[in-house]
Amino acid sequence: MRIHLLIVMIVMSCCTTSCKAGQINTSDSSLKERLGNKFLIGVALNTAQASGRDTCAIGLIKKHFNSIVAENCMKSEVIHPEENRYDFTRADQFVKFGEDNGMAIIGHCLIWHSQLAPWFCIDSKGRNVSPEILKQRMKDHIHTIVNRYKGRIKGWDVVNEAILEDGSYRKTKFYEILGEEYIPLAFQYAHEADPEAELYYNDYGMQVSGRRNGVVKLINSLKKRGIQVDAIGMQAHIGLDYPDLEEFEKSIQAFASTGAKVMITEWDMSALPTINKGANISDTVAYQKLLNPYPKALPDSISRKWNKRMGDFFHLFIKHADVITRVTVWGLSDGDSWKNDWPVKGRRDYPLFFDREYRPKPFIRELLSQKDQ
Repeated sequence: MRIHLLIVMIVMSCCTTSCKAGQINTSDSSLKERLGNKFLIGVALNTAQASGRDTCAIGLIKKHFNSIVAENCMKSEVIHPEENRYDFTRADQFVKFGEDNGMAIIGHCLIWHSQLAPWFCIDSKGRNVSPEILKQRMKDHIHTIVNRYKGRIKGWDVVNEAILEDGSYRKTKFYEILGEEYIPLAFQYAHEADPEAELYYNDYGMQVSGRRNGVVKLINSLKKRGIQVDAIGMQAHIGLDYPDLEEFEKSIQAFASTGAKVMITEWDMSALPTINKGANISDTVAYQKLLNPYPKALPDSISRKWNKRMGDFFHLFIKHADVITRVTVWGLSDGDSWKNDWPVKGRRDYPLFFDREYRPKPFIRELLSQKDQ
């Protein structure tokens, strides 16, 4: 009996102490309450959160966000690892989490050259499949996934990262086999599967003028053909020194000119210095320090700069709330971010709304304390 009691006490201790600091609330208000009349405020969920294992995060997600997006569980290599096999285990958990909590659910993503199941574009001998076969595979993939969640998912990132910085098409397997036509086909198949779902094009580096112009050209051409594109997703993986705020704003305005809405997707901001690709790496120790300058915590001066810039971007989004329908951060707390351990193991970054103890960053506290938005 005493052994059983000891085990229970240990389990309870493990479950409650790890996020105790993060349960200290500085405000009774929430992001979704403050911004609800402006746009949806979303967060990318990992599998630990969607499955309910990360109990520390779940409370904050429910409190602050009214939209969720799948971080990885709907990408091709996860959900469709083999030609005749789908694995919906994690995707089902993700969708159920959103439904149970009354959230707008975003599917990410249907067609993307990266994290693509290796079999998708080639035959058994490793050669490119014919255009006819690839079209059928795309149709089967999109119809199967979208049909499963028909009426349950608000919108889909249909095509991800198809345009280069100079405005040309990325030379992916999809482009190599089907040319430009793979994009309208993907949107067509998604609309067939769920005519009520919103459909999005999503890309990064959207402040770059060449990509901006290329995406505007693409969306206008799709709309001219009568193909549904409801919104353009501007991935906001930003840093302390990029992008220029005015250039980012120009892109918001340019994308809105197509008649599509704008969504800020995958938002995070690295607090680390931008690495010069031409840096001399002969001194390994010095280079490691350059890559991972703040292994314990951010200096106060960098933290202030980071919070000021994040606040500036948030106010830019609020300024353009007439065309922006959703702002989604790519992870909840610093410990969740894909930027950790990249490009080298052990690298520690601080890019998200909440710190590793699940405490809100100063710019979030400031936003929550403001009376009117």
